[in-house]
Amino acid sequence: MRRFSTALLAALLLLASPVARAADILVFAAASTKDVIDQIAAEFAKSGGGHVVSSFAASGDLAKQIENGAPAAIFISADQKWMDYVAQRKLIVADSRRNLLGNELVLIAPSDSTMPAGVDGIAGKLGGGKLVLADPDSVPAGRYAKAALQKLGQWDGVQPSVVSAKDVRAALAFVERGEAAAGVVYATDALVSKKVRIVGAFPDSSHPAIVYPVALVAGKDDADAKAFYRFLFGPQARQVFLDAGFTLTGATAAAD
Repeated sequence: MRRFSTALLAALLLLASPVARAADILVFAAASTKDVIDQIAAEFAKSGGGHVVSSFAASGDLAKQIENGAPAAIFISADQKWMDYVAQRKLIVADSRRNLLGNELVLIAPSDSTMPAGVDGIAGKLGGGKLVLADPDSVPAGRYAKAALQKLGQWDGVQPSVVSAKDVRAALAFVERGEAAAGVVYATDALVSKKVRIVGAFPDSSHPAIVYPVALVAGKDDADAKAFYRFLFGPQARQVFLDAGFTLTGATAAAD
């Protein structure tokens, strides 16, 4: 399928987000952080902070939108590659870049599936069904998944059954609807759904470390944006992250 142009994609994603006013803090965040960022934004508002409007999508799509002038104040990526992308273009405040979160990669199946536990022999477990991943060519979750399957010697066996989704939440939705026999997502995505179950976790050694860096966007780093950025490292946000199943990085765990 031919991809939308970057400009059109940016427009569509912004239209799909809550309407942002001039005084709002616009956060661009990886799709897998939707539940926690929405909750933290609500906590921030309750504490007397400003109003946060968030746009969630694949990290690469968000990075390209920032490159094309989207007015995001904060960017949370699901990997270092896309944060590197905006950093190399001097689109972020360099000294604001910090690692915020970690995650785990898991194999999921529909909740009523009888798929045996474990991440071994996945091709044989599919029963002729599909294995859905976030797009491994551009989406962090998909790249982590492909790397894990390659490391475990399973990529060649499953590749004919692989279906690519636009982001990790779209991959989750495929499995929820029973349109795929299994999927590879983050543990935190699996935990928000009652329609899937975790079949097994991929060893950390099978893929690059899953790290979510955050940074202020250059030229948009006003006092309100900085306040929410600091709030992300505070005790209320840390508890939300932990409750959702994320792991904390050294910076998040040590923040006051």
